[in-house]
Amino acid sequence: MIKIEKILFPTDFSTYAKHALKYALDLALERKSKLYILHVIPKLDISIGLGGTASPLSQIYSNMEQEAKKTIHRLVPKRFLEKIEVENIITRGTPHLEIIKAAKKYNIDLITIATHGRTGLSHALLGSTAEKVVRQAPCPVLCVKRPGHEFVVP
Repeated sequence: MIKIEKILFPTDFSTYAKHALKYALDLALERKSKLYILHVIPKLDISIGLGGTASPLSQIYSNMEQEAKKTIHRLVPKRFLEKIEVENIITRGTPHLEIIKAAKKYNIDLITIATHGRTGLSHALLGSTAEKVVRQAPCPVLCVKRPGHEFVVP
């Protein structure tokens, strides 16, 4: 049997991520794995608009972190918390790089990540965090597409 003791679930709190969370929770429950939930607060490049002052930017980050803490603690339903171990992680940086760092740091066996399914110009301009993670991850990656085909638990 394939060892899946540690699962990393990166989230941006989007609808797509909430859909992918179902897969991460089901796998963690089935395998009795520890689930690491990671939210990355992206670096903001707005210092020019703020006149170069660091104080308002640090307040913006502080507010973002407080909101992320509230949201991340509400993600996993209590019925799962009674059966699996969950660790919440909030960090700052470039999302795909922070996901890769976390996978290495926590010796992750599987990353379960949502893909937004962007194509064309929006994909070219915004890139794909999921695609970058797949290319650089030190472990297998399960990419969950946007809702369309619902996962059915027998």
